[in-house]
Amino acid sequence: MADHVFNVLFLCTGNSARSIIGEAILNRLGQGRFKAFSAGSHPKGEVNPRTLELLRGFNHDVTGLRSKSWAEFAQAGAPKLDFVFTVCDDAAGESCPIWPGQPMTAHWGIPDPAAATGSDAEIALAFKDAYRMLNRRIELFLALPLNKLDKLVLAKRLKDIGGTEGATALAKGELA
Repeated sequence: MADHVFNVLFLCTGNSARSIIGEAILNRLGQGRFKAFSAGSHPKGEVNPRTLELLRGFNHDVTGLRSKSWAEFAQAGAPKLDFVFTVCDDAAGESCPIWPGQPMTAHWGIPDPAAATGSDAEIALAFKDAYRMLNRRIELFLALPLNKLDKLVLAKRLKDIGGTEGATALAKGELA
C-alpha cells in the first residue's frame, strides 16, 4: 500500500475551472503519491483562460490541462480510480458513469468562479477563492491516514472535508 499511487478524479459539469484547479493542486501537493485527473459531464471543450492565468500565477505547470468528458474515465484502459470528488452541485446531482473499481466518492462543492460577475478584480477574486478552498480541502485530504482508516470512517472524513468553509449548500448537506 505504501507504494500505491492513488488516482483521483475531480468532476464538474464544464471541466473548465474548479475541476481543473483541483487536478493541478493535487498533482503538485500529492508528491507522487497521488495522480489527479479532471473531467466534466458536459465539458466546455476548453479550459477557462482565467483558470490558466490563475494557475500560472501560482507557478503550476498547465501543460496537458484540457477540458474533457468523464466518459474517458469509464472506458476500458482508463486509470483505475481510487477517489472521485465532485466540485460543483450540477455534477453531484447527475447520474455518473459506473466507475471500475468502485472508488470512494464525495461532494466538495464550491461556488463556480467562471460564473462570477462584476469587475475584473471581483472575478479574479472568485477564482482565487475557488483555488484557496480547493487547496485547503486537498491539504485536509492529504493529511488523512488513508491506509489506517476503514471505508466508513474514510467516507465520513471525505464528506466532512466537502463541508469546510466555502462549501455550497449541497456539500454542507443542507439540500436533499
